[in-house]
Amino acid sequence: MEKVEYIWLNGELIGWDDAQVHVLTHALHYGYGVFEGIRAYECSDGRTAVFRLGDHMRRLADSAKLIMMDMPYSADVLAEATRDLIRRNGLASCYIRPLIYTGTGGMGLHPGNCSVDAAIAVWSWGAYLGDDGITNGVRVRTSSYRRIDSSIMPAAAKTSANYLNSILAKIEATKAGYDEAVLLNLHGYVSEGSGENVFAVRDEVVTTPPLSSGCLAGITRASVMRIAADLGYEVREGDLHRSDLYLADEVFFTGTAAEVVPIREYDDRTIGTGGPGPVTKKLQETFFATVHGDVEKYREWLDYV
Repeated sequence: MEKVEYIWLNGELIGWDDAQVHVLTHALHYGYGVFEGIRAYECSDGRTAVFRLGDHMRRLADSAKLIMMDMPYSADVLAEATRDLIRRNGLASCYIRPLIYTGTGGMGLHPGNCSVDAAIAVWSWGAYLGDDGITNGVRVRTSSYRRIDSSIMPAAAKTSANYLNSILAKIEATKAGYDEAVLLNLHGYVSEGSGENVFAVRDEVVTTPPLSSGCLAGITRASVMRIAADLGYEVREGDLHRSDLYLADEVFFTGTAAEVVPIREYDDRTIGTGGPGPVTKKLQETFFATVHGDVEKYREWLDYV
């Protein structure tokens, strides 16, 4: 990871190396925190725009509400801090990580005596699943770990603790030689990747698991669903078995970090012709044109720095 000059911490810009936490930070021990992953892109006109910044900050606030954590700053304050941080670090494109977490003040499970701290970091980050993954697709396997159920943890919240589930799935997949994992829910239906939403295409019908499957309400997911519908494809939310992915013409991931990534192989079965299909290519092309400011109808999604 390439250092930048500043990190925003509790309302102040401080040096990268000065952004430290105490070893008894409550969230470090118990995972009580919420976060977001956001991207800013350099647009074709030379300006920098954050993709759906307001929507990400609203989801951050929603995550905090779901785990009964009081946000120390409003979504609007955090959005303005993000824009300022990008400007001060002089980044044309970057990944953005807001984090709200419990600090020091107590070591029991109940966080009531702890501070609630807020940080925002930005850095340059390329394609999460690699440039080759974007172009040619990735190899994926079903994880032996099931996606957490909302009766166990608040699956709708983007919390630090929830991501142990994803970490285990990711480690397992990469150790076995795959690029990524797909997690099923407790009922055996497809939920999501370790950090991505999943889509299947069959006869030009685009289907993605419903939020009731336990998947996160992805902002890139929602964007791609609208783009697909606007392009004339039928878009459905529906339960998917892994066999539906095996037999699909195309399968792809979406996510802020991953962007839009074709899946060329799933559980050692070739998907379609073994490369990115025409629907995936069209959605990918339109998505990247959108985030770079080249699609007028989606300019509302861009928050210029």
